[in-house]
Amino acid sequence: MEPAPRRFSEEQFRAACRELDAPAAAGGAWQLLVESMGVRIYRQRHEQSGLYEYKIYGGLADCPPELCADVYMDLDFRKQWDQYVKELCEKTYDGEKIIYWEVKYPFPLSNRDYVYIRECRVLDVDGRKIWVVLAQSVSVPQYPEKPGIIRVQSYKQSLAIESDGKTGSKVYMYYFDNPGGMLPSWLVNWAAKSGVPAFLKDMQNACRNYSKST
Repeated sequence: MEPAPRRFSEEQFRAACRELDAPAAAGGAWQLLVESMGVRIYRQRHEQSGLYEYKIYGGLADCPPELCADVYMDLDFRKQWDQYVKELCEKTYDGEKIIYWEVKYPFPLSNRDYVYIRECRVLDVDGRKIWVVLAQSVSVPQYPEKPGIIRVQSYKQSLAIESDGKTGSKVYMYYFDNPGGMLPSWLVNWAAKSGVPAFLKDMQNACRNYSKST
């Protein structure tokens, strides 16, 4: 885990943009895990942990990229549509906004919580407008570990969104976390194969409801 908050580099934002055109998952160690509901999910072994990291490519019909980014960044709204959120809030630490997020896990497993920074930028790439969100776990004294909840010590995510040329969005996401503890294989497989497409479907519905409420 990072010892203190820090900013993301320009190259990290640019790298996420490049994935929309030339998926790094198309070859090498990345393996196609599942293709479902127009979503392709790849995975490869994460060297340090032995767990898997994931890359997701897909789309959100009838959800323009600016709306997708707004919905994704709106923590208060996330509490309304994401059934797995137990607690979600944001504090400022040395001028940096830090997010705390507790995720519900099925009984009898312990809930997990995350402490992380994130940043959203809109980039112009050869005339294309691309929204990029980066997130990474950090350690700050404002959010000490809680009894009965397992702190996710390593978490990293990147998200790139642009118009699909119609009324929807083209989406790329990279995701890795180390949930700690001993998780049953069925839960890990469900999260990867079914949880991600289900999340995108929930996100799509959230975008539609968001446009009505704002």
